[in-house]
Amino acid sequence: MDPRQNLLPSKHDLPRLVAVITVASVVAWTCNLFFVHPPTIPFCHSSHDLFASDSCLPCPSNGECVDGNLQCLQGYRKNGNLCVEDGEISQLAQNIVERAESHICSEYAQFSCYGTGSIWVSSVTFNPLIVQEDEFWNHFESMANAGYENALYNYTKQRAVETIGKLLETRLNAHGMKEFKCPDFMAEHYKPYACRIHQWISQNILLLLPICAMIKQLAGCTTLILKVCQKRRVSRRVEELYNQVCEILEENALTSKSVNSECESWVVASRLRDHLLLPRERKDPLLWKKVEELVQEDSRVDIYPKLVKGESRVVWEWQVEGSLSASKMKKKIHASKTMVNESVALNHQRHPTKKEEPKEPLFDR
Repeated sequence: MDPRQNLLPSKHDLPRLVAVITVASVVAWTCNLFFVHPPTIPFCHSSHDLFASDSCLPCPSNGECVDGNLQCLQGYRKNGNLCVEDGEISQLAQNIVERAESHICSEYAQFSCYGTGSIWVSSVTFNPLIVQEDEFWNHFESMANAGYENALYNYTKQRAVETIGKLLETRLNAHGMKEFKCPDFMAEHYKPYACRIHQWISQNILLLLPICAMIKQLAGCTTLILKVCQKRRVSRRVEELYNQVCEILEENALTSKSVNSECESWVVASRLRDHLLLPRERKDPLLWKKVEELVQEDSRVDIYPKLVKGESRVVWEWQVEGSLSASKMKKKIHASKTMVNESVALNHQRHPTKKEEPKEPLFDR
């Protein structure tokens, strides 16, 4: 037998050979898929981004590509084939900006209101509203996180300075140092309410003066009118009380002169006061004082002290001689008679008397 025939598979072994080759191919493809990394496409060089082709990926923004490798700039981290902003660094820079704005604007507001705020002023700074950059960072060095690298912290400071430069007013002084100043519209929010009111009044003083003058005149006129009305009311009440005092004294004097009368001709002034005044009027001593002045000026009334029940009291006594009581009594009697006559007449009209009519004779003569 020819030995070359033994090298070729027989008809019966051919299907087995095909199966073995197929299984080996599948195993090799699987191993290549899971254990062998596919070749990665390199990044194009940063200076050749515009000429990127299928052989390399374009270098993303905020990144540098050297020798096909991507390296993100400070403040950014790699996320796939992109460089995204580092949220922790951004938050730290934002905190620095907020505290810087608060301190700078508060100092400006204090200076605007009270003329203070020199804590941020350098000896070479001629404007007390300005804060120098070095002084600013010396204040916020305490905010540095000990876990950050020096280069990363410097980047955070640079990021905060750029943000503050956009938010606040900046300039370079004669020494070439950057200076910050809070804008006026932002400083208004940091001023105390008392300072805002004071400055608003100062700005609108020309408008407020006429208004205040008008209000003052109106208040003065109102007060004057109220005083006049009060004075008239008190005057009417004093005259009313004086007339009542005279009537009581006169009637008391006439009664004491009548036969079998046990009434005294005088009246204790304090008792008369308590009898005539209302409870709320007793709290006003000026009212009764005016009544006493009128009584003292009246020549028909005698005023003298008298011992009443072991106590010295001031009494008032009406002088009957020369008084007008007689005419008053006549008028009262006449008025009473008139009322009686009118009452009788009215009763007669309601119940008239019947007169007998003449009777006609029963028989004619």
